[in-house]
Amino acid sequence: MNRGQSASLPPNVSGIFPHLALSAELGPPQSECGVGALMPWAGRLWAVTYVSHKARTGSGTGLYEIDESLAISKRPESRAGTYANRFVHYPSNQLVIGPHVIDAERNVRTVEPLVDVRLTGVMTHLVDPQNMVYVLGMEGEFFEMNVHTLDVRQIADLTKELAIDAKRVHFKAGYSQAGRVVVANNTYDALEFRGERADGCLAEWDGERWSVIDRNPHNEVTGRGAFGGTIFATGWDRASAILRVFTETDRRWRTYRLPKASHTFDHMWQTEWPRIREVEHERYLVDCHGMFYEMSPWAYGGAVWGIRPICTHLWVLGDFCSFRGMLVAGMDNASPSAGANHLAGEPQSGLWFGKTDDLWRFGKPRGWGGPWWKTQIEADTPSDPYLMTGFDGKVLHLTHESSDEVVFAVDADFLGDGTSKRYGEFRVPPEGYVHHEFPAGYSAHWVRVSANRPCKATAYLTYT
Repeated sequence: MNRGQSASLPPNVSGIFPHLALSAELGPPQSECGVGALMPWAGRLWAVTYVSHKARTGSGTGLYEIDESLAISKRPESRAGTYANRFVHYPSNQLVIGPHVIDAERNVRTVEPLVDVRLTGVMTHLVDPQNMVYVLGMEGEFFEMNVHTLDVRQIADLTKELAIDAKRVHFKAGYSQAGRVVVANNTYDALEFRGERADGCLAEWDGERWSVIDRNPHNEVTGRGAFGGTIFATGWDRASAILRVFTETDRRWRTYRLPKASHTFDHMWQTEWPRIREVEHERYLVDCHGMFYEMSPWAYGGAVWGIRPICTHLWVLGDFCSFRGMLVAGMDNASPSAGANHLAGEPQSGLWFGKTDDLWRFGKPRGWGGPWWKTQIEADTPSDPYLMTGFDGKVLHLTHESSDEVVFAVDADFLGDGTSKRYGEFRVPPEGYVHHEFPAGYSAHWVRVSANRPCKATAYLTYT
């Protein structure tokens, strides 16, 4: 028992309460039991767990509620499935989580047409937000639902609208703001790594037509409505993690690049489900490619400058949220994966309870990545800004495949407002390599790289 902990609470180990672990039955089939979504609502903490695929319905997963004394119960309305959606529809004062709609008195209704859909997102309706919501399925099913009658109508198949291979589709999140619905699909494996396919995407819909914003895989998209006037999306490619930001002031998307804290997230199945959540009032906690960041919902002059790394981790986090002053995180800890993992005897996942500031005691921020990985670049064209603040040792690696010498220019954005000053220039011989160690203590918000001639180039930074 932790010091100062009430004797009435069950024991915990470093914030993990064994009695709150969620598990699925042994099967067959032997599936998965990840915590797909968490949401405080009507005096309870609600959780839904997910199986690995709708074709493997499994058993033992479902809808749970946890009270203030951390007593847990499984709701009788619970259904087994693959669910990671959560959304509060404030006009009707209802929570949508999994295929369930829960009112302020904790009455649970189930949306039967959605039970067999792998649900990943719920969004505000563009035309009738008082009565309707949009619902996104992992296989690209896009619905609208009446929150009163629970009538559901599919209005799009995103595999067709966005030209994605239906066998590899993996939509993870959706969000609507500024007259648009934005969805994220994180399809990525060796074909994307080699540049032979580009089925990941961030896309938007204006109510009439769909358009692709980016063909890289994306996991999360969210925002805070008119407050801040921004939409944030996270993803990655082989070079780095990616943060994309839409600002209502100039109605455009900007791309920022972040380090990867681990390569264990470099697959569509291994990025479930990195979230952006407001866990302290008007402050975002960002989980992206094995690293937590703090971030403001505001962008000044269309530029984001306030993202700062907190820690690294190996958790597969389905969701995290605030509950009665605590930070709660739900994991996907162990899965037999239909026998693929012969060292996992039982599908199970735990909940971690702590405080936001506890995250600073986790793994120190470190990682690698860069704006270019064997990328064909144009002369004198700055790269995307790459995060530089919050790390100790910093090393820049430069190489290219040109038969001529290439001069790389490195610019530092120390104000974070999009303006940069020249840090230095580095001459790299034909098809050569140069590295640069930044002085101890040197930092800036963002760093950009450019070259004096077109070539296939790599600019990669290692932070330790």
